[in-house]
Order: sequence, then structure tokens, then C-alpha cells
Amino acid sequence: MPRSHPFTAHVPALTNKEGIQYDVVGVGNALVDMIAMVDDAFLGANDMIKGSMALIETERAVLLSTAVGASTRTSGGSGANTLAGIASLGGDVAFIGKVANDEFGAVFADDMRTIGVDFRSGGPDSSVPTGRCIIAVTPDAQRTMNTFLGISTQLAFADLDEGLIASGAILYLEGYLFDRDEAKDAFRKAAAVAHAHGRVVSLTLSDSFCVDRHRADFQALVRDEIDLLFANEDELKSLYETTDFDEAVQLLRRDCHIAAVTRSEKGSVVVTRDDVHTIPAAPVSNVVDTTGAGDLFAAGFLRGLTQGKDLTSCARIGAIAAAEVISHVGPRPLVSLVSLLPDDLA
Repeated sequence: MPRSHPFTAHVPALTNKEGIQYDVVGVGNALVDMIAMVDDAFLGANDMIKGSMALIETERAVLLSTAVGASTRTSGGSGANTLAGIASLGGDVAFIGKVANDEFGAVFADDMRTIGVDFRSGGPDSSVPTGRCIIAVTPDAQRTMNTFLGISTQLAFADLDEGLIASGAILYLEGYLFDRDEAKDAFRKAAAVAHAHGRVVSLTLSDSFCVDRHRADFQALVRDEIDLLFANEDELKSLYETTDFDEAVQLLRRDCHIAAVTRSEKGSVVVTRDDVHTIPAAPVSNVVDTTGAGDLFAAGFLRGLTQGKDLTSCARIGAIAAAEVISHVGPRPLVSLVSLLPDDLA
């Protein structure tokens, strides 16, 4: 049977408000985004397929980091993007990820703190470099990504600050980390710490291929530990091995107390044990880059929860945040998201 959740029938509520310092504490991959303008000849010379995303190893990451030349370097990663969005909405947030004691680790830490995120790096120095995503942008605006996960994937429970987890109203876990057994163990132990202090535990499934690789473990985690689940339509279908969205929703209602499922231009669906609510997408005049849309939707939804808003309002804030980020290149907001909220959501 699913665990007893710290929620009322519809509106999330903490069972204990003592000792809260942060609205959300996130755990995820700590990556540096390197964005460089290149030409098509550069892609050919470096065996890149335009518009693709490839996972690369240390040697190629070092080579490409030099080869792209001048680049814009910012903190990145799915969970980090969500925490950045919450900060842009006025929330107090902290993020736990793993970086090395190197140039890129310093870039990540400094950038996160600059945008208002209290960053805590887990563990001691390592010979494995800080992870990075090398994004080659050609004149036609196509983004070709080479991702080196580096030390970020080595995050284990020993890297997590239990006091920090206990100080967050909501714990937010990034599914991309779930590939290693140590990370699976860390997620469950972190959730136990959060629940022991009366906090809310949330998870984003992150990627349907990741769900494919670890379906049974994800299902058990959602059923046993997760109070609030974020997923897109493909990830949800993968979780329950069905091509029928409505069937996946009904199975989800059995396992998870509250979930927010995004469906691109169809908007989102908020699922509870009792109801299913459909919320339209926010209007966008020109979709430029969908990178980060799900991350920013989660940011808006979580920010709404910490302000005590009803679930429909939370989804509306998420839709506004997602609409902003897909209107330009890059997975982080370019304007203060608070300024985009109508009076009834501010």
C-alpha cells in the first residue's frame, strides 16, 4: 500500500513547519552549459550530427571544451534549472549537486549563487572533472549538444546534507540521477529524512529513456516515497508501459497522491486520487527553443505550492514560466518570472 502522505485531499500541507529555511531543496546533476557559436564546418570536423544530443566521455569533453573556443558558461542541469526558476519567482531555494574542485566547478557554484540559489556541493575533490554540456549553435539556430556527466553522477547519500534537506519545505529529486544504485539509495534515504521532518517529497521523471531503464525502481519509488510527481506525457506512458494516456493517468492515481503531467501545447493535467484537472498552456507568440520547458513548469508549480495556492493555480504559474523559457534560446528565464504573473497569481 502507498505510504501515508502529508497532504489533505487536494491542497498540499506540511505536517511540520518548524525549522523551515527554504521553500525547496533540490538534488540533481550539477552541469555547466557551454554555449558556443559555430559553423557547419565545425560540426563536420568534430563528427557531430546537427541537432543531436550525445553523451561523451572525459577525453572528448576536454577536447571539445577547447575546440569550441569562446563560449558562454552558466550553471545548468534539469534540477538546477528548476531551482533557478523558483528563485526567479521569489522563492528561497537550495541545491545539492556534485562538482569537482576545478574551473567548471567554480563556474557552476558562482553562477548558482549569483541567481539566488544556495548551492552545496557534495563530497571531496575527485579526479573526475565537473560535468558539462557543450552546446554548439549554428547560424540556423540549431543546437547540437555533447553532454559529459562527469562527477555529477557520483552523488551518493553521503554527499547530502541531512540538515539542509530537513530545512526545506519541499524536497525535489531529479530523475536523471537515477541511473546508479548509489543514487537510488540516496533518493530513498533523502525522502526518509524529509518525511521524518514532516516535509513534502517531489520527483521529476526527467526522461522517458531513463524510465525505460529503471521502470520497476521508479514505480516503487513513486508508490512508496513520492508525494508529488512531475512527468511529461511520454514519461508517464513509459512508467506504466502503455500507449494510452488516459490509462496511464488512472494507474498513476492508484500510486501517487498528486501529479502534474505536461502535454506540450495541450497544457497540463493535474492528477489527484479524486480528480483530474486539465489546465491550458499559456500563450506563446513564437516557440524558439523548448529546452527547459518541463523544468520551468515544475518551478512554477512548486512555487505555487509553497505559497499555499490551489493546484490549478500552481499549474497556471507553471504554464507561464514554461511559456517564457520556450520563447527564447536557453533553459533559464531571461526576465523576472514574478513580473509575468497576473494579480490573482502573484
